[in-house]
Amino acid sequence: MNLNPPMNPTPESRAAVPASFPVAPASAKWVPFLRVQILQCGIVAGVAFASYLLIAHFLVQSVQVQGASMSPTLKNSDRYLLNRLVFSVRDPQPSEIVVLRDPSDQGYAVKRIVAREGDTVWVRGGHVYVNGRELAEAYLALGVGTFMPNEDQRGCWFCRKGEFFVLGDNRGNSTDSRIYGTVPRQNILGAIIR
Repeated sequence: MNLNPPMNPTPESRAAVPASFPVAPASAKWVPFLRVQILQCGIVAGVAFASYLLIAHFLVQSVQVQGASMSPTLKNSDRYLLNRLVFSVRDPQPSEIVVLRDPSDQGYAVKRIVAREGDTVWVRGGHVYVNGRELAEAYLALGVGTFMPNEDQRGCWFCRKGEFFVLGDNRGNSTDSRIYGTVPRQNILGAIIR
């Protein structure tokens, strides 16, 4: 009695497949698998795109500085991250660099907050004063003064509720609150992360 099956079965020892039993082509077996894979890839791509939109519009966004109004602090064409979430938790603070909707042309601008609601700002003799005290501006290039674009302009502003006074660090080449006045809170989009 032989308990071990033969190593090479003969054609007679194999089970015969009835001729009436349909055999599916090999390619037909892959169709459901491919459909599932395509559906999964579509779902992953949709979730990734939705995540990108959520992050870019509400959390963090990449921005590129255009122009020299924040030089030497931020250089033209440099890229930074914009924290869009921070000001939903707290108000913007003086000395923070922010991206805002420019009131003069409705474009985007990068500026530094100098004063907030309740503050009074004066520009006199090349210096900025907030609430009567000269603003210490170590971030400015040596010898840079702050002057009004037109000598006959009055250099005094009061920030009402929800308003901010912003300046560029390159005071000789910046369109800022000296020209368009205080900026409402809703125009400030977020803080630059350096």
